[in-house]
Amino acid sequence: MLLQRVHYAWVVVAVTAFVALTSAGVRSLPGVLIQPLEAEFGWSRAAISFAIGISLFAFGLGGPLGGSLMDRFGPRRVVLTALTVVVIGLAPLLLLRDLWQLHLFWGLLVGVGTGAIGGTLGATVAVRWFRTNRGLVLGLFGGASSAGQLVFIPVLMVLTVQAGWRTAVLLCVGVAAFLLVPTLLFLRDRPELVGLKPFGEGATMTAAELAEDSRVTSIRDALRTRDFWLLAGSFFVCGYTSNGLVGTHLIPHAVEHGFTAEAAAGALGVIGMMNVVGTTASGWLTDRFDPRKLLCCYYGFRALSLAFLPLILDVPSLMLFAIVFGLDYIATVPPTVKLTAASFGRASIGRIFGWIFFSHMVGAGLAAYGGGFFHDMLGDYHLMFISAALLGFIAAGLSLGIRPVGRLHPVPAAAQAPAV
Repeated sequence: MLLQRVHYAWVVVAVTAFVALTSAGVRSLPGVLIQPLEAEFGWSRAAISFAIGISLFAFGLGGPLGGSLMDRFGPRRVVLTALTVVVIGLAPLLLLRDLWQLHLFWGLLVGVGTGAIGGTLGATVAVRWFRTNRGLVLGLFGGASSAGQLVFIPVLMVLTVQAGWRTAVLLCVGVAAFLLVPTLLFLRDRPELVGLKPFGEGATMTAAELAEDSRVTSIRDALRTRDFWLLAGSFFVCGYTSNGLVGTHLIPHAVEHGFTAEAAAGALGVIGMMNVVGTTASGWLTDRFDPRKLLCCYYGFRALSLAFLPLILDVPSLMLFAIVFGLDYIATVPPTVKLTAASFGRASIGRIFGWIFFSHMVGAGLAAYGGGFFHDMLGDYHLMFISAALLGFIAAGLSLGIRPVGRLHPVPAAAQAPAV
C-alpha cells in the first residue's frame, strides 16, 4: 500500500497545512467586513480598526501561549482547544449588535485561538517531525496560510456582497468546526507515538544533533541576547507591513481609489496566490542559503513595493503590486524560524519563537489601528504606506546584524563525544 510507504510525518504535515489554511482564512475576514460594518452600524473606521488591532494583539499573545503549551502538552490538544475557541468566538458575531461584542468575540477569543494555531504550530511540527527538509516544510505551511487567504477572501467577498456579511461569518464557523474531526483523528504529537523516527533521521545521531535537540533557552536568557531583539524587531516590521496594514486595509484603500470591491479582493487573493509560491520557495532557499541575507532581500523588496502603492490607480498596476508584494508576504517565516532554532535550541522553539511571533503581531496590531486612525484624520492611507516602506528598509538592515547560523552556538566540547 502506498499509504504504508509514506512516512506519517507527511500525514501530520497535511493536517497542519489545512489547519494553517483555515486559520489564515478566518483571519482574512476583517478586510471584507470593515465597510459592511460601517454601513450597518455607523461605526467609525477607527473604532472597527481598534477591534481588529485587539484581535491582532491577542493573536500575538496566542503565539507564546500556544508555543509553551505545545512544548508541554503537544500540538494535538492545543490545536483542538484553539479551534474550539475560534468557533466560540465566531458564532456570537452572527448576532452582533454592539461594538464591545466585536472587541470581545473577534478581538479576544478569535485572536487568541487563531494565534495559538498560527503562531508556532508549523515551527513545532517541523522541528518535531523532520530532521531534514525543515525549511521546505515551513515553506509549505506558509504557502498553506497564503492559500487560505487566496481561497477564503474571494469567497467571503462574494458571500458578503450577495448574501450579507453574516453568511461569510457562518462559513468560517462551519469550516473551523469541521476541522476538529481530522485534527482529532490524524494529528499526532511526536513520531515516537506512532513508532517512528523523525523524517530524515539516520540510524544514529551526531553529538551536535543531540545537543541541538536538547538545548533549552529560557525566555529570560533569550531576552539578554542581541539576536533575540534583532529577530523580534525585524519580525515586528513584518507584521506591521503585512497582516496589519496590507491585510487589513488594502481592500478599503483600493475601493476608495476607484477600484471595485471584487478587484480589490482579487488583488488580495493574488497576494495570497503569489505567497504560496514565494513562501514555499523561501523554505527551499532557507535550506541552502544564508537566512540573514534572504531576510534582507525580502524586506528590501517589500519596502520598495509599498513605497509605490499610493501611486497605483489602475487594475494592471494593482495586480503587479500584488504579485511583487505577494512573493514575500510571509516568506520571512522559514529563515526567521531557522535563525531562532539555531540561536536558542530546537527544544525551545515553541516558547522563544512564540515571543518573536508576538512582536510580529504587535506590529500588525499597531498598523491595523494606525491605518484606521490616520485614515479618519487624513482621509487616506498614504502616510501609513510611507511609514511601512521606511520600516521595511530598517528591517533589511536589522536582518544582516544577526549572527550567521554557523557561529551562533558552538557545541560544547563535552557534547562532542561520539553518541552512545
